[in-house]
Amino acid sequence: IFKNLNMKQVIILFGPPGAGKGTQSELLSDKLNLYLFETSKILEREFEKAGSLPENSADRFINFDGQKFDILHEKDIWKKGILCDPPFVTYLVSEEIKKLFEEGKDLIFSGSPRTLYEGQKIMPLIEELYGKENIKTVLVEISPETTVFRNTHRKICELMRHSILFNKETEKLTNCPLDGSKLVRREGLDDPETIKVRLKEYAERTYPIFDYFEKNGFKIKKINGEQCPSSVYKDILEAIK
Repeated sequence: IFKNLNMKQVIILFGPPGAGKGTQSELLSDKLNLYLFETSKILEREFEKAGSLPENSADRFINFDGQKFDILHEKDIWKKGILCDPPFVTYLVSEEIKKLFEEGKDLIFSGSPRTLYEGQKIMPLIEELYGKENIKTVLVEISPETTVFRNTHRKICELMRHSILFNKETEKLTNCPLDGSKLVRREGLDDPETIKVRLKEYAERTYPIFDYFEKNGFKIKKINGEQCPSSVYKDILEAIK
């Protein structure tokens, strides 16, 4: 499918909560040897580190774009389903992108950038490092009803945070079939009320990014995410070839 799998490349997967971005990005990461860039994992890493620090520790705070951010305050926002402050996220994401580029990694983004501010700051950096011609963007579309159903039924594994698709074959699983660890719910984040907040955040704060992308020459291919995962995967491969 691909002319040159060794060329620099960045793939960005967008979609509302529950669209399957995590599952698809894992599949594509394995097939194309791309580093799976998940902003949520970067945030969780910083939240965990900050939680063990003394209350007055300077390492609990990040200064960026003329503002000071308390990492634990950002954690409280995140747990309610509200997107963290864009400059805070932008700083963490930009530093991680630069580090991975220096390591020679090609990337696949799962749902990031998340706000127009992040897009305006992060996309020029990615373009400068990887080249616009090597950036492919895909939007996996599902209905709000599907988002609510998938997220309220979602389980992830404790060890590697694999997301397990809910169906008749998996509904009684208690351990991850990939690494054997216990399957758990994401308490708070996948509660119905929190999901409604996350959907509202996506509509109001993430969706405007798509107009920015189009105006700046980053073409977005749209995929029907209501299909089975294998069909979505096939369509994404076709979209980025």
